[in-house]
Amino acid sequence: STPIYSHFYLSYTMNLKLRLIIMNFLQFAVWGTYLTSMSRYLGPAGMGEHIGLFYSVQGLVSIFMPTLFGILADRYVPAQRMLALCHLASGLFMAAAGAYGLSAGPSVAFGTFFALYTLGVAFYMPTLALSYSVAYSLLEQGGYDTVRDFPPIRIFGTIGFICSMWAVDLTGFQTSAMQFVICGALGTLLAHYAFTLPNIPVSRDVERKSFVEALGLNAFRLFRKRQMAVFFIFSMMLGVSLQITNGFANPFIASFESVAEYADTFGVQHANILISLSQVSETLCILLIPFFLRRYGIKTVVLIAMVAWILRFALFGIGNPGGGVWLLVLSMIVYGVAFDFFNISGSLFVDRETDPSIRSSAQALFFLMTSGVGATVGTLGAQVVVNAFCQWTDVETAGGMKSLLVGDWPTVWYLFAGYSLLVTVFFAILFPYKHKREG
Repeated sequence: STPIYSHFYLSYTMNLKLRLIIMNFLQFAVWGTYLTSMSRYLGPAGMGEHIGLFYSVQGLVSIFMPTLFGILADRYVPAQRMLALCHLASGLFMAAAGAYGLSAGPSVAFGTFFALYTLGVAFYMPTLALSYSVAYSLLEQGGYDTVRDFPPIRIFGTIGFICSMWAVDLTGFQTSAMQFVICGALGTLLAHYAFTLPNIPVSRDVERKSFVEALGLNAFRLFRKRQMAVFFIFSMMLGVSLQITNGFANPFIASFESVAEYADTFGVQHANILISLSQVSETLCILLIPFFLRRYGIKTVVLIAMVAWILRFALFGIGNPGGGVWLLVLSMIVYGVAFDFFNISGSLFVDRETDPSIRSSAQALFFLMTSGVGATVGTLGAQVVVNAFCQWTDVETAGGMKSLLVGDWPTVWYLFAGYSLLVTVFFAILFPYKHKREG
């Protein structure tokens, strides 16, 4: 019976990893359809001054939606089923937003489009934390080490994101509402797939609980530990940087079309593909996380991420799609370190520092601080900065009259780099952590 059991176990574990790979691929393919290209549609559609608002909605709903659904996944509804339900609702609303945008054409009403988009985002954002929780739980059920085995699986999420970016770029949908229709289709596909994942038991603790414990809000008690409190606060401060380039990198690169010497460069004509180098870098940097976490610990890893954010913005400030395109490419490369060494490593750190009974709630709390409060402040603040130095202007180009966001972009990027520098210095001073080297 032992060989039969071993064969069954090997088949099960290999199947589990493959299923999580598919889940991660679709999870981020959904997001990649519009996250970096949405602004290119909003500007010409007459909603350019609201780009920051569209991106900040992701942060606003992340303040409460991931926490709410994390609590439900911990206590009442299996996490994989909650993931499916959220994707189903999000997919339907996103598809509706895209269909409305296509039918309305240049007469699209901001209120209607924004409402449908907001509902789609409100149900999508909880899935980011839920997908981590599902992966961690299933890996542990299969006897895996999450720090070692999750990053190679998570890589396929980034690959999915890249595939969506390229598809939207090459089909010419960067400036079309069709990108939201594709998003909705992928979301509903993932919803059906998530329903087939192995079951994750909810907490059945029947002991008397306080009101806070009954609601699963005891994840907030992590703030009682100084180390975790400081980590969450700086996660919020670094989260300010997360969505800035997602919202404004594409319009920034496209703005060079107003300059004759750059108008026909590859970067200007295919901004989404150029930006996708950031995600390519992510796929490579994810593999470095286990080594860096074990050897140097979370503080050093996050500091490396913070320095990478400084470089990300500064290189944008001095680069261009012509002779300075190598600086833009370098900015894309360091993004992999900036994003992964903070987001993925931070998520793994939180997972290791919390009790399994509040895992979903703790991941939602981390997500709230980064993609919730932090990203909201960051995108709204970024919009103010961009509006102060740049404006949407109808510009005559080789391809005809186009609406481009032109102005003093270097100053914009240097201001963001300066903010990241301040956060780095204070985190190095204030975060209490002594690493015990593993291996």
